[in-house]
Amino acid sequence: MAKDLDKLLDEVESKFCRPEPLRVDTAERPKGCSSGGILSNDRNRAKAKENLRSTETFKKEDDIDSLINEIFEEPNFDIKSFKLKSKSSGNTSVRASIQGLGKSCSPVYLGGSTAPCGIGTRTSQRACDHLRCTACDFRVESYDDYMWDQSCDYMFFRNNMPEFHKLKTKLVKKKGSRAYACQCSWRTVEELMDLQADHQLRWVCGKH
Repeated sequence: MAKDLDKLLDEVESKFCRPEPLRVDTAERPKGCSSGGILSNDRNRAKAKENLRSTETFKKEDDIDSLINEIFEEPNFDIKSFKLKSKSSGNTSVRASIQGLGKSCSPVYLGGSTAPCGIGTRTSQRACDHLRCTACDFRVESYDDYMWDQSCDYMFFRNNMPEFHKLKTKLVKKKGSRAYACQCSWRTVEELMDLQADHQLRWVCGKH
């Protein structure tokens, strides 16, 4: 009988007084355990609290992940538009915009309808077809095989640019000519000429 009692006490001591990880749902340890067991229980409680916090953190992260997944699964969500820009992407876009500015004519040429249009250079003499006026800030329009009537004046272009159906009332057909005009200036050109030769015009190449 005594042996059985000792065996039972050993089981109780080993079960309740030995330092084991404390679970959240475990009841309080019975009184009468040694002081070492109490200290172990305190450490176990602290560890259990940490485990509880970790569990709550993982649960929150799972909730966030599930919320993100729900957003991506929306039928109207365009995943292509959802892109995170890296630090280098800003520099890339700046370089791309600089490269996309285009080239300017040097020098700038005007020409008749027989003169090819494009980027003008010393070796490739082409009439610029991207002219802009720095005075009125209008794009310069040109009309092949036309010349301006001598009755044209400033108010006519001021009121009618850039609508061709209104401008054509002052356009006269002339093969080989090209009629240029902005809102404040106009010219009829028959031969290739350097724009700098006409000091009255405020036209520049608007880049190609």
